[in-house]
Amino acid sequence: MAQEIERKFLVKDDSYRRMAFKSYTIRQGYICSESGRTVRVRIRDGKGFLTIKGPSDPSGTSRFEWERELPLSEAEELMRLCKPGMIDKVRYLVGCGDHTFEVDEFSGENVGLVVAEVELGSIDEDFERPSFLGEEVTGQRQYYNSSLMARPYCSWTEKTE
Repeated sequence: MAQEIERKFLVKDDSYRRMAFKSYTIRQGYICSESGRTVRVRIRDGKGFLTIKGPSDPSGTSRFEWERELPLSEAEELMRLCKPGMIDKVRYLVGCGDHTFEVDEFSGENVGLVVAEVELGSIDEDFERPSFLGEEVTGQRQYYNSSLMARPYCSWTEKTE
């Protein structure tokens, strides 16, 4: 079983687009999105994925994650079981130092929100920070994709820049 360790940041400019070595569209929904556990269905680049995530540690940096690729037809069928509110985004992959940042540019009801995540080997691992990184939002639940499904960015009254 895999332990995911990642940190999440707001993005302050669009320089990540020029720096990206790859991008693709993602559509995802949630079969379950309760506190401490989520079951997600994702379609990316014509492939399906099923992901189960456990509760985060107190800092929001680390949690259990299990993911398996599915045939596209099965992922499309599972999407019908998802709760209302899909997440649509373009993901940009940006190399910086020894790490790859995943920058998610949301659309639909979450348009205007752009976040970057970096996966780490340990909670205290150092990493080079690209110039587009803004405020760290690791562990802030409103920025979790499962939360954005239920309470989209367009409904927020206060937005951090």
